[in-house]
Amino acid sequence: MTTGSDSQVHDRIIERLYQLAPHEGYTQSLLDSVRLMRANRPLKHTPALYEPCIVIICQGRKRGYLGDDIYIYDAQHYLVLSVPLPFTSETEASPEEPMLGLSIRLDAVVISELVTMLEASGGNTLDAPRGMLSTPLGEPLLDATLRLLDALASPADARILAPLIVKEIFYRVLVGEQGGSVRSALSHYGQFGKIAKALRRIHTNYADTLEVSSLAGEAGMSTPAFHVHFKAVTQTSPIQYIKSTRLHHARLLMIRDGLTAASAANRVGYESASQFSREFKRFFGRPPTEEVRSMKKVLGLLPPTHLADIALPH
Repeated sequence: MTTGSDSQVHDRIIERLYQLAPHEGYTQSLLDSVRLMRANRPLKHTPALYEPCIVIICQGRKRGYLGDDIYIYDAQHYLVLSVPLPFTSETEASPEEPMLGLSIRLDAVVISELVTMLEASGGNTLDAPRGMLSTPLGEPLLDATLRLLDALASPADARILAPLIVKEIFYRVLVGEQGGSVRSALSHYGQFGKIAKALRRIHTNYADTLEVSSLAGEAGMSTPAFHVHFKAVTQTSPIQYIKSTRLHHARLLMIRDGLTAASAANRVGYESASQFSREFKRFFGRPPTEEVRSMKKVLGLLPPTHLADIALPH
């Protein structure tokens, strides 16, 4: 149940977000790892690709669809992605009540430090790791979110205080209701960790020739075992994951940098422009030129830092 204190904190958060995110889409904050989010209209079934991050929605609602699972993140729930995952999102918003929130890129070094400290303190139960989950937003995390936004309103506070508050938010997530699953995932234990390493490899080298057998070998698995564990984490096959990663990056290049479809296809590793166009249309539901034109219209031809749910938010 929301208390009067929680309601006041929430109202102050919304006030700050209106101030810090005056435009639709993503707005880069004064801290590199934090971006503010705003949508003034609903967005239906938008293919998205998020890097590992925490997404806190303070007004409006978003739904993420990954395989058969639905993840709701709104004023009562935040989203955590421990590995980069392509999924489909929907946004509930209106000009009268925009969707407002923020995304915080996960810092592997800080996370590792916190996990080590938690393990040393004892009583730290690890649960099955998950690549994506939504979890209730408690009062401590809500309070930290307000203090982070307040800090981001001042250049000095953003430089000195904001990184400390982000570290506190990481801690709150790690000890939260599903903290055991988050800690397991972010610590990259067991088979999940091997797949997480493969996902990082794909995202670093998506334009290169990526053979599934080579990825499996690097993970120390047979190809069949790699397929099984890969799908358990991502809800898709390695080939489809590689393809969706390339297509997301190509779409971003066309929207952000004005590349043609042929140039974008070449940049992300396609040898055939016609194959790229076919696969792009199959994935996004329309040809490259039409998709780019539509997304620019939706986003109001905003600068690159204001692109929302286009590809990698960080």
